[in-house]
Amino acid sequence: MRDPLDHAAGHPAPAPAADDDGYRATALGSHWFAGPDSGPAAPESPPGPAPGPAPGPVPRPGEEGELRRFGPGVTASARSRIVADPATAAAVAAGVWHGPPRPGRLRRLVRRYAPAAVVLVVVLALLLWQRYGRPIAVEAVSVRAVAASLGCGDTAEVVAVVDTNGRSGTLVYRWVRSDGTSSERLRQKLAHGQEQARLRLLWSFQGPGRYRAGAELRVVSPSEHRSAARFDYRCG
Repeated sequence: MRDPLDHAAGHPAPAPAADDDGYRATALGSHWFAGPDSGPAAPESPPGPAPGPAPGPVPRPGEEGELRRFGPGVTASARSRIVADPATAAAVAAGVWHGPPRPGRLRRLVRRYAPAAVVLVVVLALLLWQRYGRPIAVEAVSVRAVAASLGCGDTAEVVAVVDTNGRSGTLVYRWVRSDGTSSERLRQKLAHGQEQARLRLLWSFQGPGRYRAGAELRVVSPSEHRSAARFDYRCG
């Protein structure tokens, strides 16, 4: 639009500036100027809060993506017991997968393994009885004279060896000499595992003469056994 003053003075009105990319027109609000008969400018109201995003729909319980738990779950004490004891963890897993054993299955297991268990108990009892329950038994008796010939004033030594089964017990025996004398009943205790007992007889001789002497061992208990040895006495 040309200014009338410039047109009246004969000056050509300047051509409007061409619009360029950096030019932008700004529209001023009415509070920056006062028109005719306008009153005082109204005070500027403080800016309100910036509008936020519109609230979305509230998800209902049970929608996809929600995690819901029921019950107390595994307590800390139970978890520690399961972790600390592998056998407990295995038992819990077996109970979860297989459940408790059925009474019928338990009865079948008892019927299946009961005979083997009875046989095992009998064998163990027999072994224990053979080792600790059997009484002492005499298996062999032998007697010998240490010297086959004696001189004046010598003492004969006769040794008897009694073989046993190695059980603990007591041997009851006596010596009988060829001159008609005998000892009282004697006792020899044997410990468990002792399989042999050695018994001794000492017989002294005096005076001149010749004598064919002999000594016999007689075992009275636990069973009767006899064995004898002979030797010669020569003096003068």
